[in-house]
Amino acid sequence: MAATIGEQLRLTREERGIPLREISDETRISIHYLEAIESNDYKRLPGGIFNRSFVRAYARSIGYDEKEAVEGYSRYMREKGDTGDDVATTPHYSKVYTDATATRSPILTVVLAILILGLLTLGALAALHWYQRRSTMLLRPALPSVASVSGHLGHALARHRCGFL
Repeated sequence: MAATIGEQLRLTREERGIPLREISDETRISIHYLEAIESNDYKRLPGGIFNRSFVRAYARSIGYDEKEAVEGYSRYMREKGDTGDDVATTPHYSKVYTDATATRSPILTVVLAILILGLLTLGALAALHWYQRRSTMLLRPALPSVASVSGHLGHALARHRCGFL
């Protein structure tokens, strides 16, 4: 029986005396994943296209034929009845990190940004006005009401007439 791709990669690496740490540093693939590839335990890998990419990078790192390594991986997965593609096969287009042209006009983007900044400024000014108005109302002494003033005057006059003053 022919050796699996994981075994072939391990044998090639050992023949060339390359430690897993060196491959890990070069490919930025964790040693845990490299060991999983060597032992054909692909369930420990992230799945989907990552598995193929990891096998390809591992093969490139040790000087093994990348195409043969990926074909060996695919063949092994088919024999096990698993495609290894745990992710959706429909393409997913990132909305964040792409080189695709913008779908919105740059002018519209600037206008929206100015509008949002204007609304935020108005909100901040309204909050500042409310705060200042509230502060002055709390600091200003309360003015006595007219009824209160007239009541005090009447009482004072009554005391004056009675001779208390």
